[in-house]
Amino acid sequence: MKKVFGLIIALLLVTSCDDGEITLQSFDFENQAIQKCSDKTILLKTKNDELLLISLPEATFNTAFDNSSTGSTPRTITINSSNEVIYRKYSGNVSSNTICDELPPATPTVSKEWTTSGGTIVIESNPLYDTDGITEIGYTHNITFENIIFSSSEESFSFTSYIFGDFETSL
Repeated sequence: MKKVFGLIIALLLVTSCDDGEITLQSFDFENQAIQKCSDKTILLKTKNDELLLISLPEATFNTAFDNSSTGSTPRTITINSSNEVIYRKYSGNVSSNTICDELPPATPTVSKEWTTSGGTIVIESNPLYDTDGITEIGYTHNITFENIIFSSSEESFSFTSYIFGDFETSL
């Protein structure tokens, strides 16, 4: 009888439901505008309770988003502990204030974070013209991640290529 009871318990444990955790395999910020913190070298996109950000040292940021055309050779930045790309899920809706404020708000809080462990940020810069088509007013920087790997303590996912979007600078 103990063997039958033990077998039933073992069978229940093996076939029980999961805990309801959602495993992230991807994210979509395609229709979200790129924002820049006014006093930090951080670019970010938010969508409800999700955040995707690029954090670069000031010198790297200034070189990457220099107001000059890249032509056929885009600028590349190797992702490492100084040049970071981070994806976060929050306990509620997130805004740029959550990251950019000197003293971030108490809520929402980070519920899950994926950091990058490899890959490249590729930036193609092209002139931006006034409506007359002659006067240069700034640059559009198209940002793409290549061979990027996001990891958390429990899981990871990757993209061969992910378009972060266009960031505009003015002269």
